[in-house]
Amino acid sequence: MFSMPILYAILGGYLLGSIPFGLLIAKASGQGDIREIGSGNIGATNVLRTGRKDIALLTLLLDAAKAGVAALIFNHLFGTPIGLYAGAAALIGHCFPIWLGFKGGKGVATFFGCLLATAWPIGLIAGAIWLATAFLTRISSLSALAAAGATPIIAFMMGNIPIALMAAVMAIIIYLRHAENIGRIVKGTESKIGKKS
Repeated sequence: MFSMPILYAILGGYLLGSIPFGLLIAKASGQGDIREIGSGNIGATNVLRTGRKDIALLTLLLDAAKAGVAALIFNHLFGTPIGLYAGAAALIGHCFPIWLGFKGGKGVATFFGCLLATAWPIGLIAGAIWLATAFLTRISSLSALAAAGATPIIAFMMGNIPIALMAAVMAIIIYLRHAENIGRIVKGTESKIGKKS
């Protein structure tokens, strides 16, 4: 049943997730508007294209933290199911921030941040899938897609149905945000880790 705590969690998670850390950090460090370089994305991968590994790492950590913080806050206030709503809403906010005309990041760091805060064993398994896929293919986007796609199945097999449902919602969003990447993967033209696009 829909309730006020769920509404608070969705709104609070969305607003926290919609903070464009990549854009703010890049501007503050003198790199200009991150949307005007590389892929135009506000996430850590595109921030890395500025050549500043330090601000890319900071963006990665903050993008992950905002979903984790949202989930933990609302979990503390209203319980685990409500916290999951907040974590998923934070990913939606990151991908579709109201402040940027609903044009945000692709949600990978936010996805992992939410998982690690709400079900860290599953988050670690998802991370291992990302690393293994990246090692084998050297394609960051494919690694993210593999991890996101496998996580709901893993959570379901581990008997954690709420996490499986939350992960499924987040995975759908991540796949939608990676539509162009999927097309390039199919064509064999997707850029590989370590190569400038």
